[in-house]
Amino acid sequence: MSVQVGRKRSIFDDSDSDDDANIAINSDKHNKKTKVDDKRNVDPCKTPERETDDVEENLKEKIALSPAQRAKIEQNRQKALLIRQDKINRRTPYNQPKETEESKKKVVRINDTKLIDTGSGFFIEENDELVDDDMIAAMKMVAEPGPLIEEDRPNCLECDKLFNNSYLLHNFDHPVCDECRDNEEKHNLITKTDAKNEYLLKDVDLEKREPPLKFIVRKNPHNERWGDMKLYLKLQVEKRALDIWGTEEALDEAIEKKEEQREISKQKRFNKKMKELRMNVRSSLYTRATKNHEHEYGEEEYDADGDEYSRTCKTCGHSYTYDKL
Repeated sequence: MSVQVGRKRSIFDDSDSDDDANIAINSDKHNKKTKVDDKRNVDPCKTPERETDDVEENLKEKIALSPAQRAKIEQNRQKALLIRQDKINRRTPYNQPKETEESKKKVVRINDTKLIDTGSGFFIEENDELVDDDMIAAMKMVAEPGPLIEEDRPNCLECDKLFNNSYLLHNFDHPVCDECRDNEEKHNLITKTDAKNEYLLKDVDLEKREPPLKFIVRKNPHNERWGDMKLYLKLQVEKRALDIWGTEEALDEAIEKKEEQREISKQKRFNKKMKELRMNVRSSLYTRATKNHEHEYGEEEYDADGDEYSRTCKTCGHSYTYDKL
């Protein structure tokens, strides 16, 4: 004896719930049956991967593009990328290239604080993200020269030993190894200004005369805003001075002569200043010229040799000659 237990229906429920339940049960059974049939009918040689490959091959066969069509597609793709990049640039108009920002950047120092002129009416403080020119120069990789052959290795002028490379050889073409380098006395450096003043050299003597002297560039330690310094090897500067002046005695004489001329010009400037001071303090003793000079010529003088007449100014000594008909 089977007992059918059903859900208790409400008196307000007008829907046919039993029919809906039966329909749902029948649909589940039908789905299970179709799945079993599909599993039975599956070809063991066919897999999902092979089916996708077959679909792609069929699509390629159906869609065969000509070279002109492919070129048109690529052109449209590039145009779309340009439009997209233009939209991004319009959204961020202040993202300028790095080189343009650095070229237009103006740094102002106020109370040991670096301020950058943005060009928009205000200043911003320089942060750590901004890279200094020295750091950029240090980050640049320099290609080192290859190793020298045994026959091409130079001999050190001090110890007469072979060496590959050194600071003086690389920067000044002076064959001295790093072990024998003497920065304090023998191999010290001299600025271009001091070389011109101490040895009476000109720019042509340092840069144009063969062979031109090599130098290194360093920041000015007195003020970073000033121009970079050119440092020469003092030994080479002295040798160049001897080539120009001949002997040390001739160089010393030229230096003494220049010192004398400097003292004379200095004394002239001092006398001129003192005269102006006296004229300002005791103005009653001096008559200032308030108008242009007018010549006061004396009597005429006759020159029999040239058959000419001349007259001379009594004040300034100016004279002029003339003829009489």
